[in-house]
Amino acid sequence: MKLDDNDLGKLLVVQLQECTVYLLFIKCNITLLYFLIRSLCVLSQMSFKDLMKVLGLGAVAFVLGVEWLNWLTRHLRDSHGPLKEVLFFPSPQVCVEHLFTRHKRFPCACPLPHGVETSFSRLLGHLLSARMSLDLCVFSFSHMELSRVILLLHKQGVVVRVVTDRDYMTITGSQIGALRKAGICVRHEMSAAVHMHHKFALVDGRKLITGSLNWTLTAVQSNKENVMVTEELELVRPYQQEFQKLWEASDPANHKPHCTNGQLN
Repeated sequence: MKLDDNDLGKLLVVQLQECTVYLLFIKCNITLLYFLIRSLCVLSQMSFKDLMKVLGLGAVAFVLGVEWLNWLTRHLRDSHGPLKEVLFFPSPQVCVEHLFTRHKRFPCACPLPHGVETSFSRLLGHLLSARMSLDLCVFSFSHMELSRVILLLHKQGVVVRVVTDRDYMTITGSQIGALRKAGICVRHEMSAAVHMHHKFALVDGRKLITGSLNWTLTAVQSNKENVMVTEELELVRPYQQEFQKLWEASDPANHKPHCTNGQLN
């Protein structure tokens, strides 16, 4: 997805606004530092009680300045609206190696088209933006590149939690075993009568990726599918709650096996 001139102009305005905010914050702190230095120059003439007052007021002013900066920065970003993006599939086959090997100087030599952005490459980019956590609910998971993303995030120290379907986690080609082998915590639906049919991910608890797309090669390259990506808090929060509910319900420690018709469930 390429940015047009209007998008570039808006992006430049946001960056200039944020730079202005930071410069104002620096100026305020320099002013505060000046008054603190002047106060220190007269310490010999102040009582201990007055000194504590000055230091306390300085600390309060600093904290309020930081809070004001954070609020103003968020306000400037939110004024342009939170992230909203829709991706449609099938997605054409292109090289996505650059997403995994940004540090390499030489391009991939594979025969696939290079430098082309697709719905799938956008999806990978959103997943790879995780820095702290990734919570994933997925019904069917056999796509090698998506598995590569999850394994890479885990290797980078991102806390990954996966909830999947009891039956589909064992089908041929499923990547769930590879995730577990790497040390990623995976839980599955405990009931044999219910499918865990969700397909959504939460990136750092603030970005929601959801839609009809199963994490399979057929879904990505052949099926008519959709994925929505958003940071709208009103949409993200219910998915956070749903994931936590499923995570706790799928905890083996909370499940007592029982027999039905001679079979262990």
